[in-house]
Amino acid sequence: MTTVFSRLKPLLILVGFYGANGSRALSKRNRGMKSSRSLAGAAMCIVLLAIVSVPSGGQTAKYPETIVFMTDFGVLDDSVAICRGVMYSIMPEVRIVDLTHQVTPFSILDGARFLYGATPYYPAGTVFVVVVDPTVGSTRKAIVARSKRGQYFVLPDNGLLTLVEQRDGIDGVREITNTDWMIGTKLSSTFHGRDIFSPVGAHLARGEDWTTVGPEMAVASLVRLQLKAARLDERGVSAEVIATDGPFGNLVTNLDGEDFLKLGYQRGEEVPVKLGGREMKIKFVRTFSDVALGQPLLYIDSRGRVGMAVNQGSFAAVYGVKPPVELFIPRAGK
Repeated sequence: MTTVFSRLKPLLILVGFYGANGSRALSKRNRGMKSSRSLAGAAMCIVLLAIVSVPSGGQTAKYPETIVFMTDFGVLDDSVAICRGVMYSIMPEVRIVDLTHQVTPFSILDGARFLYGATPYYPAGTVFVVVVDPTVGSTRKAIVARSKRGQYFVLPDNGLLTLVEQRDGIDGVREITNTDWMIGTKLSSTFHGRDIFSPVGAHLARGEDWTTVGPEMAVASLVRLQLKAARLDERGVSAEVIATDGPFGNLVTNLDGEDFLKLGYQRGEEVPVKLGGREMKIKFVRTFSDVALGQPLLYIDSRGRVGMAVNQGSFAAVYGVKPPVELFIPRAGK
């Protein structure tokens, strides 16, 4: 609030000057109370417009106000609440968005997928604090990275940034070594979410210079997941089921919807699919309710990838699928 009024002070003085002098001028010319009220009303409008136009914080102010927080901690104990408390103690006014705390335990790939899916919907300046850290306390590095979209990532250097880097690019990376940005004199070897990642995220959100967190690292030195890419050839497409979609049991693949459409299938057609050692035909449709209850379907999901589901059921449970599983779809007519 102090910042808002300090920015408005010159304008308020100016409005006061013109309001006072304008009122005197009107009095001299005998234009009456009506004109004086009009001038005062105009002055108030100018002030209100100025207040609206002054940034109130967030991504356009001195510091970003949003931290997006993701872990594989679950919500059965106090771990998430403790980390949030650390952030609030450093920056009480920060806004914390819980992306999820139900990442499959130890699954760096799932963490990378969720980060990839969420980041496009947040503005530049947002701070992402991610703790999926199966090798916590080892020689793996704790880092801060800045993407070319201007977002900040506070996380272990274990591959979580792989998909974001492929799409957005990484502008710079620093290893977290500055103990002033951490909490406690004796850091836990098993709870870096509390002692390192949470306080660093809050310091960043508070607008502190991220280059003081520690020494610069080469972007090329980042740990990256070794992900298989879908392969399209004259026979068809070879891909992989990489995950299931939350509690619903839908299959998530690494097959881009546009590549699938190159195979020549139209919605409403049966698509022959080889899923691991199982061969089956699945109808290609637009959405779940396009097939009868309990029936399987193949669709392009909200991320633009090919998915497989059972209408109001779990594909993974019904067909016993546990990722990763190889997937092959031939070209139409073959």
